[in-house]
Amino acid sequence: MTGTEWNLDRTHRSSSGEVRWAALGAPDAPPVVLLHGTPFSSYVWRGPARALAGRHRVFVWDMPGYGASEKRAGQDVSLAAQGRVFGELLDAWGLTGQGAEPAVVAHDFGGCVALRAHLLHGARFRRLALVDAVALAPWGSPAYRLLGGHAEVFGQLPQGLHRALVREYVGSASAVGLPDGVLERLVEPWCGAEGQPAFYRQIARNDQRFTDEIEGRYGEIALPTLLCWGADDSWIPVERGRELAARIPGARLRLIEGAGHLVQEDAPAELGVALSEFLG
Repeated sequence: MTGTEWNLDRTHRSSSGEVRWAALGAPDAPPVVLLHGTPFSSYVWRGPARALAGRHRVFVWDMPGYGASEKRAGQDVSLAAQGRVFGELLDAWGLTGQGAEPAVVAHDFGGCVALRAHLLHGARFRRLALVDAVALAPWGSPAYRLLGGHAEVFGQLPQGLHRALVREYVGSASAVGLPDGVLERLVEPWCGAEGQPAFYRQIARNDQRFTDEIEGRYGEIALPTLLCWGADDSWIPVERGRELAARIPGARLRLIEGAGHLVQEDAPAELGVALSEFLG
């Protein structure tokens, strides 16, 4: 992938549907896997992925029900399912053997996915970086809970009104404002006959029990851990980052000034430097 292109050119048939993924960098370089959150896709990692690919083999993927991956009625897109699928992908990529463990960088609910894979399914990582991560209850904004609690109603909105709602919701993740082209790229997968119901489906399938199952085990994490947090995150306030860092032994918290929840878009250079230093 070069220039402004972002194309996940490979597929994996997972237990929750077809997953689109790609790999950047030299095949023999140390592996790094990037996990996106909701309602985003791997597109938010395009800048850091290309920067890290100079020294790493970088794996990016759209979770089932997100981005370019399969979306369908009845699909299990819960955080529990995503944690299982992540483990399946690690195995498919050959990143499960002794010495093959990847570093993992996870944003938003990708943090919960990575933590569940590690604590519940035995996935082994070399290092873990959590970026504005969903990990501590309670989580989910009032808007998020409203949409999830009335998914069938909102799913019937006229397409234009739905698109406007998603634009406003996604845009609120940035503290400085998203360029129109970036915002449209993030909104587009959630529109149309396939995307609109998928948007409300993924919210309806997730709730606090998926972090409740692991929250008491963060003290078991025994690998180098970095937390990066947008100092102006209005979705998950920085106080949650401080609390999470205190629960993970040896974890370091790095605040990124001027950035909201979408640190990748608000402060890509600062985040890139923090990740490069941590990953080595």
